Amino acid sequence: MDINPQNLRSIYVSLSTAYNVRFASTTALYKSVAMEVPSGGAKNEYPKLDELPGLREWIGDRQVNDLSAATYEIVNKPFEGTVGINRDKIEDDQIGLFTPIAAQLGQTAAEFPDLLTFGLLKKGDSTVCFDGQYFFDTDHPGFNEAGNVISVSNMQAGAGPAWYLVDDTNVMRAMVYQKRRPFVLTALDDLKNPETFFKNRFVWGVDGRCNVGFGMWQLAYMSKATLDAGNYAAARAAMSSLRKRDGSVISVRPRLLVVPPALEAQALALVKAANNAGGGTNVWVGTAEVLVVPHLA
Repeated sequence: MDINPQNLRSIYVSLSTAYNVRFASTTALYKSVAMEVPSGGAKNEYPKLDELPGLREWIGDRQVNDLSAATYEIVNKPFEGTVGINRDKIEDDQIGLFTPIAAQLGQTAAEFPDLLTFGLLKKGDSTVCFDGQYFFDTDHPGFNEAGNVISVSNMQAGAGPAWYLVDDTNVMRAMVYQKRRPFVLTALDDLKNPETFFKNRFVWGVDGRCNVGFGMWQLAYMSKATLDAGNYAAARAAMSSLRKRDGSVISVRPRLLVVPPALEAQALALVKAANNAGGGTNVWVGTAEVLVVPHLA
């Protein structure tokens, strides 16, 4: 193949198409636990996400619930992935060898939010969120029915691999994926560029800007105890009893059971099997969907 602008453009179109097709067809997992928030600058600042009020009977003037000044920020970060193609490979018409690589870059870019989101979720018991406590903690500031401040928990101690119960029904989510610039494939394929002149190769790269952070801790529960009916029931009860500042129930719906691969069998037995281990009726069947996340291994 002759190395000229027309052929280089044709190669870029071919690789870009492979990248875009795979990117679009890849199913990412992060949207099950994270809300996607656009970003227009270096960072986003968020108020306390749990201060959104409920509704009340309108008697007299409206009661304005001021959201706190920004207490939590997520700073965007740049990320990249780059591959080089030897010029001789192009001259020898071996460019087809690199099409699968471009497709794999597309899949990797589409799944990258999974890596960030579940990587942070996994560290939730040692990383502070907007209320000053670890995201998964035993003494978050919460409220009772009278609106008085009490200590509440969204975690369960244990020695096993962690599993998570998540509400995926609300607009707000437990995690935030902040998107500043989408991941796109760019070519450095000019014959006069330094990479080609000095190193005899053309370069294609993927880059974007984004980051992740914590949303509402009330919508996620972490347990390192055994994944069994008793601990599952305790987690559901803890999440479903949480209240807003005015004392009303938050209406948490723990409908997603998120597990690492090591707990897949236990999770499926707990919420998918019609009978329990003793042969009796499984009262928890159908109460949650199972999401197996490799990044939690």
